Amino acid sequence: MAVFNLKALIFMWICLVVPSVLAKPVKYCDNKGNYPVKVKGVDIVPDPVKPGKEAVFSISAYSVEAISGGKVKINVAYFGLPVHSQTIDLCSETSCPVTAGDFVLSHSQTLPIFTPPGSYTLKMTMESNNNHLLTCIKFDFSIGFGASVSDS
Repeated sequence: MAVFNLKALIFMWICLVVPSVLAKPVKYCDNKGNYPVKVKGVDIVPDPVKPGKEAVFSISAYSVEAISGGKVKINVAYFGLPVHSQTIDLCSETSCPVTAGDFVLSHSQTLPIFTPPGSYTLKMTMESNNNHLLTCIKFDFSIGFGASVSDS
């Protein structure tokens, strides 16, 4: 019986701790900003991102208020140089309305096959329908070399 309890305890630890260890750390754009949406972390699959293949960015967050809709602005920089910007409807990335509490914002992107490998920085802002800033975060991610034939 003790072996079963130990296995159950290890399984629970893996389920609770490992995802938070794998999540990318985020920095708020303004450390003094009192954003109504708090971001817990970002998971990227695959990591590093592979050119020519789909990447999924899952942002775990908590909202102190209900959100009926809005927009997400994404800006990506490579060695500090802007290389991509995009504005997306919030409700296309998560279920709306977002109730107060935990939610996940999930965005899929397929990078062009010729995307250079290296370190990138992504800045994401989320705004409500009335252009109220809900959150602003930055995080780093990597793009690896192009997909190999065996990845097909």
